[in-house]
Amino acid sequence: MAVKEQASSPPAVDKEDFFWTYTEEPHKTRRQAIIKAHPEVLKLCGPEPLTVPLVLGVVSLQVFCAYALRNTPFLSWTFFLTAYIIGATANQNLFLAIHEISHNLAFKSPLANRLLAIIANLPIGIPYSASFRPYHLTHHKSLGVDGLDTDLPTALEAWFLDSVAGKAFFCTFQILFYAVRPMMVYSLPLTWIHALNVAVQLGFDYALVRSWGGHALAYFILSSFLAGSLHPCAGHFIAEHYVFSQHSKAQDAAAHSSKDAPPPETYSYYGILNLFTYNVGLHNEHHDFPAIPWSRLWKLNQIANEYYRDLPCHYSWTGVIVQFIMDKEVGLWCRVKRKEGGRKVGNGSHTQPVAS
Repeated sequence: MAVKEQASSPPAVDKEDFFWTYTEEPHKTRRQAIIKAHPEVLKLCGPEPLTVPLVLGVVSLQVFCAYALRNTPFLSWTFFLTAYIIGATANQNLFLAIHEISHNLAFKSPLANRLLAIIANLPIGIPYSASFRPYHLTHHKSLGVDGLDTDLPTALEAWFLDSVAGKAFFCTFQILFYAVRPMMVYSLPLTWIHALNVAVQLGFDYALVRSWGGHALAYFILSSFLAGSLHPCAGHFIAEHYVFSQHSKAQDAAAHSSKDAPPPETYSYYGILNLFTYNVGLHNEHHDFPAIPWSRLWKLNQIANEYYRDLPCHYSWTGVIVQFIMDKEVGLWCRVKRKEGGRKVGNGSHTQPVAS
């Protein structure tokens, strides 16, 4: 069972507070060390053309399912199980396709990536791909920075949901938390790509309802909700950055080998569900080298294995969800936070420094 691991740097360990740290986020340091030891890893960077047909294939699958269920009662096991088993898995795949595309890893052209993300967004039912990109890239540039990293739960969430029932509620509705929280932390100026995302999505939804009825759109919306609810693939939301570690002397030694070692704040998952999720489970690898696409993250792990093999990790996303809900020592407060630093990513490819 995963347990929370504490470090000797000065994060707070009060159960009613987050882990506050004053060290630099670990990925930049490890990236520099890996490049120095294995400069060949830089050859792994760049777009993965296979992403394009995969996106089109999953979008087509979801459109076919919506058509097949157009006359199926919404309150039926056929509708629900199709949405849970096929729809939620497919839409989680599309969430993570958009994640890949946000790093410009499908095409060399930034515009082509934005347009593909809008296509990948179609079966999700609600326009979000244009807004996701700047929020997500800021998460990379500002990992753990309070007020910038919108992946972090707020103090109100952590306090109010600090119970088994509260955490079960969070896991059930976490897709709504991830959708609403960024807008509550800071707003983004609207651009033409946001307008295009909204226009294309609403036009597609309207055509869908006019052609096949409301059940087809309901299938997309339910699939998206279930993809971020109590679904095995949704475990990645929690597994990636909540402070978990596995029982292991080697991992304990790695975490405490340096007096100034920061607390662990990113965790990889090495289980089979990576096959459906663009290898997002290799999350340490992804944060170390966000320019390496999903198809080459395992190669990075093999080349620089000495940097990853002793890091705490997960092997079951379902187990992560269960432990998160049931374990009194794990909760929304189990996140590493920093008070300053980082960079806010704008709506183009530029970034702007954030005043400390």
